Amino acid sequence: MNFDLLSFLFDNLVASGVIGGYVAISLIVVNVLTHFYKDRLSKRVQSAPNGSHPIIGALLGAIPGCGGTIAASMLYKNENLSFGGLLAAFITTLGEGSFVLLGASTEPSVPIDANLKAFAIVNIVGICVGILVGSISDALKLKGFNYGLHTKEVEPANISSQSHSRFENIIEQVGLYLILGITLFLAPGSIMALWGGEIASIEEVTVIMCLVMTVASIIYYGIQTFILDGHCHSDSHQDIRSVLVESVMDITMVISYVFVGLVVANFVIDILVGEEQFMSWMNESAMVVVVLAALIGVTPGCGGMIAVAVAYVTIPNFPIAALISAGIATSGDGIFPLLANNKKEALTISGLSLAIALIVGYGALLIEM
Repeated sequence: MNFDLLSFLFDNLVASGVIGGYVAISLIVVNVLTHFYKDRLSKRVQSAPNGSHPIIGALLGAIPGCGGTIAASMLYKNENLSFGGLLAAFITTLGEGSFVLLGASTEPSVPIDANLKAFAIVNIVGICVGILVGSISDALKLKGFNYGLHTKEVEPANISSQSHSRFENIIEQVGLYLILGITLFLAPGSIMALWGGEIASIEEVTVIMCLVMTVASIIYYGIQTFILDGHCHSDSHQDIRSVLVESVMDITMVISYVFVGLVVANFVIDILVGEEQFMSWMNESAMVVVVLAALIGVTPGCGGMIAVAVAYVTIPNFPIAALISAGIATSGDGIFPLLANNKKEALTISGLSLAIALIVGYGALLIEM
């Protein structure tokens, strides 16, 4: 079998850009809405009765991306959200992996609405489990490791107030306008694709733009992560521009992870193992897949959940039970404020989420089989 490396990389770069178009649109909309309504939401949470905190936490976690869990962490730190509410948020969230499921499938045989149904199913299961576990936690008066006695103040990063070097400003400006520009170009085609349509007259240009989207995202995310000050979520944005800058960083992170995930998945399935043999192993080892998905999902940050979401949209017959398991186990970027203030409490929540993920994942697998 002849392996054409350049064609292989080209196909995966374009596929990542296709998914990236949906990711960018969804992420920007969610982040902008969160920016405008977060103060109102915070006030309502503070005035809500304690018994409703698990419901509030689950709904915060259901917000696509990591903004909801970051808000939950800060509310918990300020003693405005119960431990059960925080646990419910972490159990429910899919982190940035939600935007992968909201995007397009790289398999022509898999309709886009199949991923949207999976997103809805995983969210509904997460919300129900989150509310149940959070309510039990609050009923038992679990409080982790006494958060208030072991905290240390960590100043949130504020993109608009940081002193930027000239190089940082150039990179930020180019990345902001380039990614937003490509997103605007891809938006009409991405929206039409949801109903099975396409814009045939610009198909070739769209392929080029998807390629540029992925390459630009990898370069931007690489520079920001390894050369500059890295990816740091802030819980407070002063203006819409800082929201867009944060959104571009999120977009480039997700697309970079998607590209790596597609390359690994497609190389293993199509080149290294063979599709038939891999599918046979997948069908015979579903229980192992559920465990692996949970272990990958529980890793801090969004990378693990993105990897599992990519596997789901890429690999035919990937068990939705494994996706559910990863979704419950993941805490997204919301775990980082908790890690910064109290590592023991963060590890407690991660351990509980992993245990619950395995229980629910195996339950879902039995239903699926």
